[in-house]
Amino acid sequence: MPLSVDMEHLIIPKGYTAPLTIRETEVAIKEIKDHFERALAKSLHLTRVSAPLFVKPESGLNDNLNGVERPVAFGIKEQNDTPVEIVHSLAKWKRYALKRYGFHSGEGLYTDMNAIRRDEDTDNIHSIYVDQWDWEKVISKEERNMETLQYTVRKVYAALRETEEYISRRYNYIDPILPEEITFITSQELENLYPSSTPKEREYKIVKEKGAVFISQIGKELISGEKHDGRAPDYDDWSTPSELGHAGLNGDILVWYPVLGHALELSSMGIRVDEKTLREQLKKAGCEERAELTFQKELLEGKLPCTVGGGIGQSRICMFYLRKAHIGEVQSSVWPDGIRAEAEKHNIFLTFRIIFSIAVLSKLTFVTVVN
Repeated sequence: MPLSVDMEHLIIPKGYTAPLTIRETEVAIKEIKDHFERALAKSLHLTRVSAPLFVKPESGLNDNLNGVERPVAFGIKEQNDTPVEIVHSLAKWKRYALKRYGFHSGEGLYTDMNAIRRDEDTDNIHSIYVDQWDWEKVISKEERNMETLQYTVRKVYAALRETEEYISRRYNYIDPILPEEITFITSQELENLYPSSTPKEREYKIVKEKGAVFISQIGKELISGEKHDGRAPDYDDWSTPSELGHAGLNGDILVWYPVLGHALELSSMGIRVDEKTLREQLKKAGCEERAELTFQKELLEGKLPCTVGGGIGQSRICMFYLRKAHIGEVQSSVWPDGIRAEAEKHNIFLTFRIIFSIAVLSKLTFVTVVN
């Protein structure tokens, strides 16, 4: 049956052409990843380590995201079908690893993280396959403050700018567009600026004006009663000053992306919860039972180091640097066939061909049309 595409989930830039072939794109992706990885590790003093693809549910190590996403799970035959979950991210595992591997204050690690987010709504910048650099660094108790967070954000942003400049020298169709400085703003300040706008509309407005923005305190409830975006309560510290004596210590790096005409999130990061903020945030999120999981228990007992960390989307930055219109041009994933066909009409070639045999899938970007 022919498929009709919901164009709200597929942006077609006017007159778009891809300067690089698929094969040339693959070469460029390798150049970007190699260069940025080195720049990030040098900037933050990080050591590369190997990472798990799956974890046990009772470990408490999986990222619960907004609390409604379902992890992909399977049973291990050798272990009496003991269930394990494909990771959503390594937000908590990294902190545990820093302790186990003997890292000290000022030292950190990074790793290649591959995940499956089966409940993701796919579009030009979202895929059910997630690849990112997950990184984490040990800090002292005294460094759990906004000064440390902003210093670290600037270090990450410097690596992003340096890589853009490098790639622009390698490929002459790319002109650097990242501003010299990144702008800092809290989610509440952003709501105050644009009180009648949605969170995504606010991001669009501030990022279009500034070029690159770090929006902090993501996960807390705003004056309006809404959240700018969801955050799990057991890794990022998003508490407000009135609650725990400091501003929320997390946020997102967003940049203006002229190819699609909207804000593009490249990184989510923050200073992690300590014992006090973990208890408070578990209570506010209504999931105090997580305090009995292995990771959370060790944290509450003061057995884990204070850290700052985050994730940086590998496909996202490749898409950004190469000025691609769709994330499927720089990663191999599964896409609804209707999206692929429509994209190819406009010179957007997604990299891996898998055809759906299911007529209708809820929350995806196509519907069945009966002739």
